[in-house]
Amino acid sequence: MNKQRFRRMPTQKAAGFTLIEIMVVVVILGVLAGLVAVNVFGNVDKANAQAARVDISAISQALDLYKLDNFTYPTTDLGLDALTNKPDSARGWPSGGYLKKNPVDPWERPYGYISPGTNGEPYELYSLGADGNEGGEGPAKDITLADL
Repeated sequence: MNKQRFRRMPTQKAAGFTLIEIMVVVVILGVLAGLVAVNVFGNVDKANAQAARVDISAISQALDLYKLDNFTYPTTDLGLDALTNKPDSARGWPSGGYLKKNPVDPWERPYGYISPGTNGEPYELYSLGADGNEGGEGPAKDITLADL
């Protein structure tokens, strides 16, 4: 009888990560995500305020163009809608209007417009800020044409 010797094959070590290693990586990623989120979301209010300033500047330029064509600014009753939809009283009117759409601030509220302005200006143009109410501090502060 021919006896064969049975040899044991060398066992291979399992490749991969242990549960603890994976948990450590997940915790580290969570901490990093938290730090990034705090920095990013902390700047959202500043970015919105800057966007409102840029919008107000662009609307102001459109109002000046309206005045050049019509010799007066739109009345408070006509409002900023006069920049997108031709009023009956408009003399000169560019095709497509002065703005492509009625402007809304970064908080999705219409910009305020009063003509004539209360302090001798031809008009007032403003956003009520993050809270949508007059006055306020920080992100809730009103943003006006005078702030530019």
